[in-house]
Amino acid sequence: MNIRFFFKEVKIDERTKSYVTEKVEKLEKFFQSFHEDAEISAEVEIDLDKKGKFRVEVMLHTPYQDYRGEDTTISIEGSIDSVYEELENQIQKDKNRIITLQRRGGRSLKKKMVIDENARF
Repeated sequence: MNIRFFFKEVKIDERTKSYVTEKVEKLEKFFQSFHEDAEISAEVEIDLDKKGKFRVEVMLHTPYQDYRGEDTTISIEGSIDSVYEELENQIQKDKNRIITLQRRGGRSLKKKMVIDENARF
C-alpha cells in the first residue's frame, strides 16, 4: 500500500505518524477477499483549523472505486479512529453489495436453466 501524507500548518511526531500509518494499512485487509491483486494507494491529509482542532481526511484509491473519510476532533488519534470506522463501513457496504449482486445473478441463471427430461442425473 502506498501512503502519501499532506500536512497543513501542523507538524506531527513519529509516534503519531506511525499510528496513522498502522490504521490506514489495517484497511487493506478488507480488500483481500474481493480485490485480491488490487493496487491500493492512500492519501492522508492532516491540518489544524483556527479553533485548534485537527481535521483528518483519508482517501483510498482502488482500481474499482474510491473511498473517502473525514473527521475533525481535538486529537489526531481520535480523528483517525473515527475515519477508520467510517471507511470500514463504506468498504463493508460495497463488499456486501458485490456479494449480493453475484448471488442474485446466480439465482437468475438458475431460473433460466432448462433441463431436458431425458437427461440423467
